[in-house]
Amino acid sequence: MIVRNIYKEQKAPLELFTDNRGIITDIFYKEDIHHVAQIDSKPNVIRGNHYHKETTQHMLMISGSMEYWYKNVGSEEKPKVVYLKKGDLISTPPLEIHTLKIGNDGNSFVVFSSGLRGGKDYEADTFRVDSII
Repeated sequence: MIVRNIYKEQKAPLELFTDNRGIITDIFYKEDIHHVAQIDSKPNVIRGNHYHKETTQHMLMISGSMEYWYKNVGSEEKPKVVYLKKGDLISTPPLEIHTLKIGNDGNSFVVFSSGLRGGKDYEADTFRVDSII
């Protein structure tokens, strides 16, 4: 799991450009993205409770907040949590169980996937588990 805020933590080759008109910030550059979806969540719901064997997902918070709970498949360690807000981008590698606890105001995030995750393949690389929180 990797987290960065697209407005604060750009590292080469990604760039952030600001002028009197506003901001242009790179999200990806030369990445192999196969599917993009926007997810809008109601307040205080739980999403996820799954992992992917081959797919990597990148979630970009557009509004609201959430707790991102995670641990590796097969790990006996307690799950860890990261608190995400607008502008945070979290990358979920294969074999990482993830559970999303949506904040009090709900949220909206965009998911960029490398691997099977869209259309008729939406559940092809999704393996459900009991909640880790």
